[in-house]
Amino acid sequence: MEVEAVAAGVAMEEERELSNRVICQLKDSEGTPLGAPIFLRKALAPRSCSNWSINSSTTFLLLILSHLQTLSILFSLSGATIDGRHASHGGDAYGGSNCNLKEEKLPYAFYVSDNELVVQLGSYLQKNKVSVEKVITIVYQPQAVFRIRPVTRCSSTIAGHTEAVLSVAFSPDGRQLASGSGDTTVRLWDLNTQTPLFTCKGHKNWVLSIAWSPDGKHLVSGSKAGELICWDPQTGKPSGNPLVGHKKWITGLSWEPVHLSAPCRRFVSASKDGDARIWDVTLRKCVICLTGHTLAITCVKWGGDGVIYTGSQDCTIKMWETSQGKLIRELKGHGHWVNSLALSTEYVLRTGAFDHTGKQYSSPEEMKKVALERYNKMKGSAPERLVSGSDDFTMFLWEPAVSKHPKMRMTGHQQLVNHVYFSPDGLWIASASFDKSVKLWNGTTGNFVAAFRGHVGPVYQISWSADSRLLLSGSKDSTLKVWDIRTQKLKQDLPGHADEVFAVDWSPDGEKVASGGKDKVLKLWMG
Repeated sequence: MEVEAVAAGVAMEEERELSNRVICQLKDSEGTPLGAPIFLRKALAPRSCSNWSINSSTTFLLLILSHLQTLSILFSLSGATIDGRHASHGGDAYGGSNCNLKEEKLPYAFYVSDNELVVQLGSYLQKNKVSVEKVITIVYQPQAVFRIRPVTRCSSTIAGHTEAVLSVAFSPDGRQLASGSGDTTVRLWDLNTQTPLFTCKGHKNWVLSIAWSPDGKHLVSGSKAGELICWDPQTGKPSGNPLVGHKKWITGLSWEPVHLSAPCRRFVSASKDGDARIWDVTLRKCVICLTGHTLAITCVKWGGDGVIYTGSQDCTIKMWETSQGKLIRELKGHGHWVNSLALSTEYVLRTGAFDHTGKQYSSPEEMKKVALERYNKMKGSAPERLVSGSDDFTMFLWEPAVSKHPKMRMTGHQQLVNHVYFSPDGLWIASASFDKSVKLWNGTTGNFVAAFRGHVGPVYQISWSADSRLLLSGSKDSTLKVWDIRTQKLKQDLPGHADEVFAVDWSPDGEKVASGGKDKVLKLWMG
């Protein structure tokens, strides 16, 4: 009888223990499983271990790993490899003080159905009515090891332009700022004194587009008259005569990535005349003309694999190889003009070898090597992704190297999609629309995540903080707004402009935001 009672007690204890657990499958953002499905305690939470010596989210991953049945595979005596990063573990899996990361302290975030897990697993499942009879997929995502402060105040309002500011862009290292205006000038600004540095004169009409080379050595601008001028950022002087060839205004500019060619020499321009042209700043001429679109080209991107993407009012996106300018592939699906394109690798393509540490480089070869390492690390084993936004109110997510068919059609906006942008880590897509909203999407699957509402006018442009935790938007309503990706709420409202905000940019070093618009002033914002 005593033995039976003990056995019954053990069985009840096992049943209670099982009822407090849920079977989970850990996957990375690309959907690759990490080991076999595992039982996790419902009481487990990523932020419940505040007394631990390392970042609590990394602790949570170590807790999960400690449950894995395949410890012999995942762990060696020297530590475990997660996504190519090493973590050492030891002691009690539920809070031993000797649990630490001996190498890089990399924070992680965890998602169930695109919602970040910030409470106990059991509480989340109960609140969201998730069935515990099925395997719960938990996606883990490495986060930036540095954190950007949200901008909270306008540090200076700089007058200078005599017409609307149409474009603003920080240099790849975040140390310089350029703006293009309806007054036909490009201006370079001193970020230390927050005053005008150079006024670059030479255009005959509005400066619609500007772009820095990824090595920071050149700044190119395109105007409504169709000519292009390359400037030396150190002197504010043109590097030569204007580059002419386009018959109508310039709609977009993009430089060849520095990991493909250093020092930077080639860039591509897109025009209302339906052509895209590749220019060589050393030879000072157009080397290839990309013809094939039947209507105006609205946007252009030079991808990390050496492919140029052009979006057009003919509703198509074309892919071009860049040695001879041959058409590789045509991406069809949109029912109206393509307005905006963005690449998942865009941040590392824009910044090249420069990162949040501010390190400078002495030679183009060193810069090319570091830029290639950054690009490969960011891209991983997955193909480069492309997102397109259109006048048909929809967006498409593509993997152009894999298929000519879209991976996902993204619907939800009630008006035309004006601007799309991948986060620096490639895990999110943000979209700005004339429906006054900013929407957030999963950067891998294209699934809708959240809508940010608060603007009372069309949203013209968006920009990400370097750590992918914050999103900035500028609107016709004269305000800038900073949105928190984790809470999916408004973090900061930034009024100050007297009229519509046409252009915004968050510096790659994360310290400053620049904005310009119809009120002709440039504003700098800081944390």
